[in-house]
Amino acid sequence: MPKKIAILFLLTGLILCQLTVSGQRGDSHVFNFCGDTIRFQFDKTDLINFPEPLSDTALFDAYLQVKHANYTAITDALQQYKQQHHPEDWLYYQLVRRTAQEISPKEDNYHRYTFYKWFLMAKSGYDVMLNTSGSFLLFYIYSKENIYNIPVRMKGDKQYVCLNYHDYRKIDFEKNRFAVFPLFLPEATGNFSYKVTRLPDFTENDYVEKDLQFDYNENNYSFRVKLNTQVQKIFANYPVVDYDSYFNIPLSKETNSSLIPVLKKRLKGVGVKGGIEYLMNFTRYAFLFQPDSLVFGGEKRLTAEQTLFSEHSDCEDRASLFFCLVKEIYNLPMLVLHYPKHVTIAVQFPKPVGRSIDYNGRKFSICEPSPQKQDLAIGQIIPELSKAPYEVVYAYTPY
Repeated sequence: MPKKIAILFLLTGLILCQLTVSGQRGDSHVFNFCGDTIRFQFDKTDLINFPEPLSDTALFDAYLQVKHANYTAITDALQQYKQQHHPEDWLYYQLVRRTAQEISPKEDNYHRYTFYKWFLMAKSGYDVMLNTSGSFLLFYIYSKENIYNIPVRMKGDKQYVCLNYHDYRKIDFEKNRFAVFPLFLPEATGNFSYKVTRLPDFTENDYVEKDLQFDYNENNYSFRVKLNTQVQKIFANYPVVDYDSYFNIPLSKETNSSLIPVLKKRLKGVGVKGGIEYLMNFTRYAFLFQPDSLVFGGEKRLTAEQTLFSEHSDCEDRASLFFCLVKEIYNLPMLVLHYPKHVTIAVQFPKPVGRSIDYNGRKFSICEPSPQKQDLAIGQIIPELSKAPYEVVYAYTPY
């Protein structure tokens, strides 16, 4: 073989070898998220150095490190999921949390984990910011929606909502004064929505079965419902949002198909009034009643599926489940009524039943979905609330 050709082969081999090493650079990370497999390469040498205790210097150094390191494989994997599944913002944030945990576990270095969440959400186009006070590192995101029970901060005319307050449980904001740490990525401009109108297609392995039963008209009724364990995780830190967002979070696919068709079959031929009475008794007596203050230590609104999952629930949770069942089975117009310390539902029937409420020229009948001292029929209100003021916090009109 001529000398020039031999050198050419040698150089080609070296280049191919280098490309192979480059293509395999980093450890392979694979994890399951809501039924999908997420894969990316990440070299541990690119893991930012984030010394304790928290300091402005550590934050700024971390910012310089991520700007110059190669995180393309991670951001590409996130964008691929986004383009394929079109997740709403809350679900996408759960994926970012899971990804940050994969590369930098929370228990190893909480500040670094939080910083990675900020970085990945910023790279994904969301307007986010970090606030510091001593050892506290709070992570905020720009949102135009009304969010309750967690800290918000105004920056100009923009509202930023704290995404990691639950990790600290309680912070004295009078004693601890927080400052915005000036980090910026040009793509971080978008706002974040807490609305969840669809859930992923979970795998069968994510479901468990639960037996529900209750007595009605001297008969015992039982159901075996499929419930998704991932739903509990997705909404574990979901904040208190407006009722129109909260009440329209759907059941997951298998939960819906294990419950709604069974209810429709059981209610066939009983009429709308009889069916609504049946659903009222289901939400009243298939679960134990317990106020949020005793279960969670504060207000916590459960979705319909979480209510089915939970052993204990309060009036808001049962109202959410009742609303979901009526919507799925009858799709009637409804009002969510907020009384002092109580939430209930009013339904528009073809003809009003019992005491009715006038709203925008239409009559709605109260249908109490929570257990009371006495069984209330359609159109009856809790006696203590008969003269109490109420607010219509959500009016549902079917399309």
